[in-house]
Formats: sequence, structure tokens, C-alpha cells
Amino acid sequence: ARQAGPPDGGWGWMIVAGCFLVTICTRAVTRCISIFFVEFQAYFGQDYARTAWIHSIVDCATMLCAPLGSLISNHVSCQVGIMLGGLLASTGLILSSFATSLEHLYLSLGVLTGLGFALCYSPAIAMVGKYFNKRKALAYGIAMSGSGIGTFILAPVVQLLIEQFSWRGALLILGGFVLNLCVCGALMRPISLKEDCKTALELLEQNYVPETEKQDLKRMSICSPLIKLWPHECFCYCSWKEYDFLLMPGFMVLAVSILFMAYGCSPLFVYLVPYALSVGVSHHQAAFLMSILGVIDIIGNVTFGWLTDRRCLKKHRYFCYLFAVGMDGLSCLFLPVLQSFPLLVPFSFTFGYFDGAYVTLIPVVTADVVGTPLLSSALGVVYFLHAIPYLVSPPVAGWLVDTTGSYTASFLLCGFSMIFSSALLCFARLAKKIKRTHLPSLTGNTALKQHIWTNGAIAYSVTAELDQRDVEFLAVDTNSFSNR
Repeated sequence: ARQAGPPDGGWGWMIVAGCFLVTICTRAVTRCISIFFVEFQAYFGQDYARTAWIHSIVDCATMLCAPLGSLISNHVSCQVGIMLGGLLASTGLILSSFATSLEHLYLSLGVLTGLGFALCYSPAIAMVGKYFNKRKALAYGIAMSGSGIGTFILAPVVQLLIEQFSWRGALLILGGFVLNLCVCGALMRPISLKEDCKTALELLEQNYVPETEKQDLKRMSICSPLIKLWPHECFCYCSWKEYDFLLMPGFMVLAVSILFMAYGCSPLFVYLVPYALSVGVSHHQAAFLMSILGVIDIIGNVTFGWLTDRRCLKKHRYFCYLFAVGMDGLSCLFLPVLQSFPLLVPFSFTFGYFDGAYVTLIPVVTADVVGTPLLSSALGVVYFLHAIPYLVSPPVAGWLVDTTGSYTASFLLCGFSMIFSSALLCFARLAKKIKRTHLPSLTGNTALKQHIWTNGAIAYSVTAELDQRDVEFLAVDTNSFSNR
């Protein structure tokens, strides 16, 4: 049966639990690849830039193929997509344990594992948005905290596995661990909401569907029956309708800001451990910095999710998001002067908290911009936009380190990129408010009015720009029609 709205509970909490495990197996594992950085560099004898391509390709493939994950979720099944992704990711990690060159790791750990993560990540996040409305930010906070708690637990565990079984054994064990994504996929029970029928109703209104089949279509889901009835035309129409949000000005600004934000945040997870080692921090302390970042990330996920669901902040989630991105940028600017473990600990606290905060709000802000029915497709595009920055920024940062012999230029570039992302969103929202404030003066004395009249049981609503003479004529005509 089709529900009137999201249940905001019930099986939704199992969806949250499944998404929580998905973020552990995808984002936390991706972050922990940075712990292998020094091992890969020493074993293959390569420089920073070439070794950094491994992490870049994983992140890039995960985000680049996110629309593919959304497509499979929308037109086949979210459960099938996540299970398939789990098998691919596990296969990639297992094959990586037999790598004999960096190029081998580029393909197995980068492309294959990244593709598997892509099929899991955005569909799982979109499912949370379908099950929650009033407590959406809190649900996302809990679900996305898997990235932080996974980093907190996995960082020291991966370091221990490397010491006990070498990097090959550690990758093999991670390959088995990532198979849990198949269990997460089994939890993703599909839900049918009335608002998901928007496109089907538009087709009915436009007489796209033959009259004899309209009643059957109303009882069926949004796209699958259309594909059965008209395999080419309706599939193309539904696919186009799923992506018409791309022309929304609000989404365009959000997309550009995402590019700069993604460029700024990625290198830090690659170079925090190598940077700590370069200033004299021990291997275990460097891994512990990642653990601190991960556990504080959890606090940022949950507390920001809970706070932005409160009535006082719910209308300002957009500004909470840009504030968190800006604070992470400021943290990166100060990182080059922090050259000891006691100074790097506060950095991990600050960066981890605000990283968890804005990661939680990405799907919430996206849903506010495009609406819940289009959330799965929109998240696919949003995470797709992460791909190029994730691919380019770590090697660029590594090239700067190789060229300058210091991490300063790399971290400053990351900080300014994130601050620009935040400032762009701020200026766009202020411009929108100014335009809205001056709108009455631009329209003059012409008012936009809505008039509703009835004819029997049918109600008609017409919105138009009417002057006083049109209103009087309409009123007389309506009265005379009603007296007949």
C-alpha cells in the first residue's frame, strides 16, 4: 500500500541502521586507506603524487558512479544495487592484496572498489530521506555517523593489522569485512509514497497515457508500469523528469559550491597521517589522530542533526551547513603551524566536528532545494560532483609537497577552497533575499491574485494578473452562473 507520507519511525530505524553500516563500510574504509599510504610508498618506491592517486581514484570512482547507483536504485531495486556493490567492493579489496604495482592498485583498489562503494552509498542515503521527514536531520546524523565511528574503530585496527599481517593481509581482511554491505542491502525495504506519483499524475494530465489505461496506471508505481507499456518513450520521459532539477538556480549554486568544498576536504584525509609523521609524531599517535577525528565526527553528525531539527534552527539549516564548511576551511589554514602531537589533537577535534556537521547536512540541504521525490537522483548528481575534485586534489597536494618540500601550500589551498565554497553559498542566499525584498517595488501596482469558484462538485483554481475591472466582471459572471 502507498503511504501518505514518510513514517518517521518503524522500519525507518532499520533503514538508518543499514545506512550507518553502509557509511562504515564505504567512507570509513576509504579514509583508512590513508594509513596504507606510507606502506605503499615504501614498498613500491614511488613519490607522494603517484601514491596519492590510489586514494584519489577510490574517492573519484565512488562519486563519479553515484548516478549509476541512483539509476539502479530507482529502476531496479535499492536492495539489488547495494548487494551488487558489496560484492564488487569486496572483490576489489581482495584483488588489491595481490598487487604487484601501483597500476594494479589503481584498477583493483581504485576503480573496482570505488565502483562498488558508488552502488551502495547514495541509494542508502536516499532511502533514509524517504522514511523520514520531521526527524530527517537527526536520522541523517545517526546514519552518517557511521563514517566517524568507523574511522575511530578501524584506524587503530588497520594499523594493528598492517603490523601483524602486512598491508596485504590487512587488505584481505578488509575485503571480507566489506561483504557486510550485502547484509545492509537486505535491510533496505522499498517504500511507496503518494508524492512519488507526481510524474505519473503529470503524464495523466497531459494525456500522455491512453484513456483506457489511466485507471491501471493510478494503482501502479511511478515508472515501472510506464516502462512496461512504452519501453522507450516513457523511460526517457521519466528519466528526464528525474533530472529537471538541474536547471534550478538554487541547485546550480549548490553544485558549484560542492566542487570547491570537495576539493578542500579530500587531501586532509590523505595527508594528515604523513604530515604528522613528518613533524615527529609516532605511527601509533598518527593513527590515533585519525581515530580522534573519527569519533568527534560522530558527535558532529548527531549533535548537528539534532540541533538543526529544532524549531529555532530548522529554517536555518542552509546557513548551518555553510558555517560548518567555513569552519573546516579555517581549521586547514592553521594546520601548517601545528607541529606537535598536543597541537594536532585540537585540530582533529575541530576539523572532525565540523566535517561531521556538514556531511550530515548535505542530503538535508539537497532535499530542501529539490524536494524529497527527486532526492535520490539529486544525491547521485551531488556525489558525482565530488568526483573530479576528489580525483585531482590529492595528487595536486602531493605535487605541491614534492615541489616545495612542505605541506603548507597544500593545506592553505584546501582551506581557501572550503572558505570560498561557504562564501559563495552565503552571497547567493543574501542575493536571493535582497531580490525577494525588492520584488514588490518591481511589480508596481499589479498584484498576483488567486480566485477560486465552483461548478457543482468541481473546483477550479486560476492564478493570473487581474485588474479591478476583470475582478468585477468575474464576480458578476460567477454569480449569474450560480443562479442558473
